Amino acid sequence: MYKIRLPIYLVVACLSVAFTACKTPALVTRTESRTVPVSYHTSQDSTNTARLRWREFFTDPNLVSLIDTALANNQELNITLQEIQITQNEIRARQGEYLPFVGLRGGAGVDKVGRYTLLGATEATTEIKPGKEIPDPLPNFMVGAVATWEVDIWHKLRNAKKAAVNRYLASVEGRNFTITNLISEIATSYYELMALDNQLAIVRQNMEIQNNALKTVRLQKEATRVTELAVRRFEAQVLNTQNLQYGLQQRIVETENRINFLVGRYPQPVVRNSATFNDLVPDSIRVGIPSQLLENRPDVRRAEQELAASKLDVQVAKARFYPSLGISAGIGYQAFNPAYLLKTPESIIMSLAGDLAAPLINKNAIVATYNSANARQIQAVYNYERTVLNAYIEVANQLSNISNLAKSYGVKSKEVQALTQSIDISTTLFNSARADYMEVLLTQRDAVQARFELVETKMQQMNAMVTIYRALGGGWK
Repeated sequence: MYKIRLPIYLVVACLSVAFTACKTPALVTRTESRTVPVSYHTSQDSTNTARLRWREFFTDPNLVSLIDTALANNQELNITLQEIQITQNEIRARQGEYLPFVGLRGGAGVDKVGRYTLLGATEATTEIKPGKEIPDPLPNFMVGAVATWEVDIWHKLRNAKKAAVNRYLASVEGRNFTITNLISEIATSYYELMALDNQLAIVRQNMEIQNNALKTVRLQKEATRVTELAVRRFEAQVLNTQNLQYGLQQRIVETENRINFLVGRYPQPVVRNSATFNDLVPDSIRVGIPSQLLENRPDVRRAEQELAASKLDVQVAKARFYPSLGISAGIGYQAFNPAYLLKTPESIIMSLAGDLAAPLINKNAIVATYNSANARQIQAVYNYERTVLNAYIEVANQLSNISNLAKSYGVKSKEVQALTQSIDISTTLFNSARADYMEVLLTQRDAVQARFELVETKMQQMNAMVTIYRALGGGWK
């Protein structure tokens, strides 16, 4: 009775051990949230400026030319293109892993066994043909084809290939995101350069006004209407204004070179028409609805693809706990003499085998890989949620920025107009000895500062327009 039950006990024990070996550890998982607010304010209009191609959004021919050059020459963008090529090769490598490996094999050798061994004694009494003994030592020649194949029972290899595809798509979105940022950076630098040109023009115009005022003050000193103090204060003001131009000129050089770096060329003048800067009007932006960010923004789509890849990585790591089935086969010719090597069917050799293996003891490496894959998946979830949240906040910030800048520009324009009129008034009053020279100096200084700030506000308006276009997901098409 005991002998009958023993095999049953052994089978049950083996199945229990196998089940325990294939059991995977429990994990703490997290599901990504794809919920976004219904609208930015109260509008449900789905018209979205991000759907415009960048050539339609930017109409300045000089700016368009810079962007075209950058898309061809920018080093960072070209590095990103190579990353796409790397991920394509990864797909090819993963695809090859779940297909059979077939190769050719050939070899030659010689073997001598001891006479007083079982094999040696057997060969000594065996004849290949009547009257012809087995050669001693015995040569060996072989040529054939071999094949191995891991049967993808648990879709481990197929999931690895799918993960590689997701990473390829993520790299494509990474390129699109790089293009979006590149175009945005070139456009903002271009508008900054135009603003600096206009500020430099303001300084030079003001220098001419101040030089004329200095000549007038000197004439009045000769006529004993003012003191030497007034002359010195006017001279100091002229010198201070002259000094401003050197700082502006340096900023212009640095901004030009930043643009040259982005377009992938050595320093050279950047073609622009700065005279039209003050006439620029920011385009009307249609932001659509927040859910469109999930479709339009390349960084959100990249995070989504990376999240999908990390989920597949967990499945790949989980499959390592399960048994793997491998099949190997071979066919060819083998003989001790090359003359007999291709003799058929006597020299033909073949084999076919299958093996099933599963982890049993010391699974620390497998468990660690599984836990790490799950941790990376949770990281990808947080990264996706953070990317979506950041996208929404960027749009909300720029909507507020555009509104406030428009109001600021209107107020600042009135301030410039008032101070420009004040210069003429203060100069007239000073010439008629009805105003102090300090009033003239302060009025000129305030007017210059206000005109500077007006140009700065215009630049911020243009940059806000570019930034919200990028924040909505535009610029990569």
